Amino acid sequence: MKRLDYPFKKEDILDLKVGDMVLISGKLYTGRDAVHKRIHDGQKPPVDLKDQIIYHCGPVVLEKNGRYEVKAAGPTTSIREEPYQWEVMRDYGIVGVIGKGGMGPKTLQGCKDYGCVYMHAIGGAAQVLAEKIKSVDNVYWEDLGSPEAIWELSVEEFPVVITMDAHGNSLHEKVEGESSAVLKGVL
Repeated sequence: MKRLDYPFKKEDILDLKVGDMVLISGKLYTGRDAVHKRIHDGQKPPVDLKDQIIYHCGPVVLEKNGRYEVKAAGPTTSIREEPYQWEVMRDYGIVGVIGKGGMGPKTLQGCKDYGCVYMHAIGGAAQVLAEKIKSVDNVYWEDLGSPEAIWELSVEEFPVVITMDAHGNSLHEKVEGESSAVLKGVL
């Protein structure tokens, strides 16, 4: 098990390899479809994303006495961000993306070109992952609606697996290739 602590450093990202299990402590920013589209369409993000991690997540957040509490924070399907993700890597210097289901060749190339990793969070464990969120530090672009807003979260030992590394390796490609070979043998 490896650790990734905030502030995130490029050299720590470059040390990560496909298959590494990692515990993240520090800051994460959520960003789903509407955030990526808005950035793609030319609106500058309200926060500095350099050396940050974007979590493809629409958390369930309750407000109590002026404080936010995250009740569920499972990953959303990342492939919807495929048209935009590599540009966010290039233009804003993010070092990591967390989601589920994998991403495509543009994102894999972006990881390699810009020193970024794609990390898989456990789908179906939204409440368990919410327990790893220690605070909501801010929220931006609330006009997009709660699930689509950018939530600034502080996390402790948030568990992920590296499935695309900064060296061009993809666990998704490997599994797909092995599965295709087995399927051809069966057919």
